[in-house]
Amino acid sequence: MTEPNPAHARDAEYLARLQDYYADWKSIPSYAALCTVFRIASKSWVKAILDRLGEAGFIERTPDGMWIPTRQFFARPLADASVPAGMPVTVSATQSEYLLIDEMLIDTPSKTTLILVKGDSMLGAGIHDGDVAVVEKRDLAEVGDIVVAIVDGEFTLKTLDKERGQFILRPQNPAYPVIRPQGTLEIFGVLVGLARKYRK
Repeated sequence: MTEPNPAHARDAEYLARLQDYYADWKSIPSYAALCTVFRIASKSWVKAILDRLGEAGFIERTPDGMWIPTRQFFARPLADASVPAGMPVTVSATQSEYLLIDEMLIDTPSKTTLILVKGDSMLGAGIHDGDVAVVEKRDLAEVGDIVVAIVDGEFTLKTLDKERGQFILRPQNPAYPVIRPQGTLEIFGVLVGLARKYRK
């Protein structure tokens, strides 16, 4: 994806301020309001900034002339280096790629739903109470998949397993029992991603 024109060093800062404003208000404000957002005095400067951001692919005009964000506007910078869980490493402040969280987690939007996790039965799989499970709706799954299943009319998130030729649902917390369905076991979907927001 195209990054802001390097000839305009502050465009990345202006873009970040515009993204923060949009996150709060879901709109791109008037030139007068953007003078405050960008901390500049001239509406003509605002227009020049928006034109450059438009040329860079972050925003575009509607047929009636309003500025709106493009898909690229919602992309987030991906650092050049990965972050290990052990010793710290130096990470460049310059990012070479951009990443859309939606694209990373969701392959088939029409078949994907988000489900709030309740309880701690899957802690061993790194799934915590309050997490948002990204679930691709399927009626088939493989042993080892983490699935949302309907067991005897109840929804649950567990690991699909097999025992003596029968499908079972295994929690990832020893405090919880294995679920051995007495009636039907229906697969609603398979876990394909997980979202967690750490509170301040």
